[in-house]
Parts: sequence; C-alpha cells; structure tokens
Amino acid sequence: MVDFTLTEEQENIREMAHEFAAKEIRPVAWEYDKDGTWPGVIIKKAWELGLMNSQLPSEYGGGDASNLDGCLIAEELAWGCAAIATTLGANGLAAAPVVLGGSDAIKDRHLGGSARGPRPASVRTARPEPGPHEQGSTHAPARRRRPRALTEPGGAGER
Repeated sequence: MVDFTLTEEQENIREMAHEFAAKEIRPVAWEYDKDGTWPGVIIKKAWELGLMNSQLPSEYGGGDASNLDGCLIAEELAWGCAAIATTLGANGLAAAPVVLGGSDAIKDRHLGGSARGPRPASVRTARPEPGPHEQGSTHAPARRRRPRALTEPGGAGER
C-alpha cells in the first residue's frame, strides 16, 4: 500500500508557501494583473524565503527540494495567483536542461546567480524552420542565428 501522507517537513513547506500566498500574493494579485506590472517585491520576498529556485542544487543557490516539495510550493503559490506562481516557478523550467546536460562551467555561469539574488529566468526555443505559429505571424524575425549549446565544445550538448 502506498502512503501519501506528507512528512512533517513537507507540511511545514506547504504551510509556509500557503501563508506567503495568503499574505503577500493574494491581496495584491489583482493590482498586478490590472496594471500589468512586474511583481518585483513579491519575487524578492519569495527568493528570500526559499520559495524560488527551491529545486535547484544547493551548490548553485537552490534549496535541493524534491519534486514533491516543489509541487507543494507551486500549488500553494498558484492558489494565491497562477500568474505570479508561474513567474516564480519559471526558473525551474529554464534551469532543467542546464542541470541535466550542462557542464560545470555552464552550471556555474547560468545557475550560480541564484545564490546572489532573485534572477528570474526565461526559456527560448528555436526551430530551423517556422512552425504553425510563426507561419501566421505578420512580422519577420529580426535575424536568424543558431542556438547556442549548453555545454562547452565537445560536450554532450554540442551541436
């Protein structure tokens, strides 16, 4: 039989994320949505509490949280505001390919900043030819360039 009972530590993580969402996110989420402004204050507070970058390895400033811990945090933050929760969780999405396939030098360069402050990441994908979304676009790309590999020459991510 599988037991899905949370550990005491997981309950504490969930409770901390819920309290943060209730006190810091929910009361101001509508204002950020209405005005279209960046929630920098919330991002900074979340980073200070360890609610951002929680699943990154500790040697790069993360919290070494498990996937379940990360899900507990994401679920509670999304209860406060899905858009802000997505902003706070985007670093995990952007960091995953670097953690999985990046060399130590690339990891230091791209993940090391997590320990110094709240640095939101972004994800960019590239294709050699336009896909369905790009075909309907009314503007041309500024320039074409080859995506950079995530490792140094000769590494697993080299193209």
